[in-house]
Formats: sequence, C-alpha cells, structure tokens
Amino acid sequence: MIIYTKLWETLKKRGISQYKLINTYGISTGQLDRLRKNESVSTNTLDKLCDILDCELCDVAEYVKSEH
Repeated sequence: MIIYTKLWETLKKRGISQYKLINTYGISTGQLDRLRKNESVSTNTLDKLCDILDCELCDVAEYVKSEH
C-alpha cells in the first residue's frame, strides 16, 4: 500500500499550505482528499507535487507492505 504521510511533513517543512496548493498550483481538492485517505492518485499528480515542493518522490509517498 502506498501512503502519503510524508507529503504532509514535506508541505510543513516547505511552508506550503493546502490552500496554496489549491489556489496557486491548481491541485484539486479531490486530489488532496484522495491523498489524505491514502487512495490512488496519478503519477502526473505525484510528479507535479514533487516539482512544486522541489523534492523527491520518497519525500511525498512511501510503500508500506500490507499484512495478509
């Protein structure tokens, strides 16, 4: 499972609010909601977030092995 906990930490470190992501960078509220719920998002969205935050994918997303 891919989780986006690191995204919120990176946003805080960079001083970028969710409001700014929506209103300045055009990230939709729906995409942010999907990220909050650790649901699937497009690689295009992840690429855009990494560009906005000037970071690597590992600063936004993390793979966690699910227990079965």
